[in-house]
Amino acid sequence: MNILSGFADVSLAQLVLVGCVALFASVIGGLAGYGTGALMPLVLVPLIGAEPVVPIIAISSIFTNFSRFVAFVRYADRRRALIVIAAACLTTALGAYGYTRLTGAGAATVIGTMLILSVPLRRLAKRRDIRIGDGGLALGSVGYGLVVGGTSGSGVILLSLLMAAGLEGAAVIATDAVISLATSIIKISVFGMAGAVTAQVLAFAILIGAISLPGAFLAKAFVERMPVHIHTAILDAVVIAGGVVMISAAARSLL
Repeated sequence: MNILSGFADVSLAQLVLVGCVALFASVIGGLAGYGTGALMPLVLVPLIGAEPVVPIIAISSIFTNFSRFVAFVRYADRRRALIVIAAACLTTALGAYGYTRLTGAGAATVIGTMLILSVPLRRLAKRRDIRIGDGGLALGSVGYGLVVGGTSGSGVILLSLLMAAGLEGAAVIATDAVISLATSIIKISVFGMAGAVTAQVLAFAILIGAISLPGAFLAKAFVERMPVHIHTAILDAVVIAGGVVMISAAARSLL
């Protein structure tokens, strides 16, 4: 397989654009817990179409999440990471297998609405000291696995689950990175067996992943100097924005 052939129909200017968006997305991901999966499709779909995007993001996220893991590893909540991975592994594989069918407008609307509502509900629960326990985290992770296996940009759901479980600040970013590494490996295995990993997919994934590596360390410099309440506010804004994007995409698909 000639990986460079994957760039055959793409101009240098377009590759530079992909690289710039990849670096920006990795910094946002380091600050907010997700970014590449939400932002990269905006530039990839017009260039190469929608079908290869999920495999590309899955492979490139190995790079981005590994760098995020290295940068934030001392903040990771390993116990909660293991709970999510154990609960989501099977449904992630199922979601990856059927990813072309998991783009319904109705599902996106429901998920987006739930994400938007999760912020005021989480704040209310925090004021009343109500949080989901390990059982609630595991149950939510089963659904998260199905969505993350078959879509791009669904990392915001994991972000909401971890915050509802009581994690804050850098602990959210670090634990998210550990979990995302595991789900990415599962997805890549399924895509590989299904023949979805082409030269084009590998070429773009390696380009995005390599350029994204410094982003986590740039983000770390901001996070370590940022008060927890400000970082939490950024995370809340990202969750709401992610919900709005999902609902908007669903609405456009109905027009």
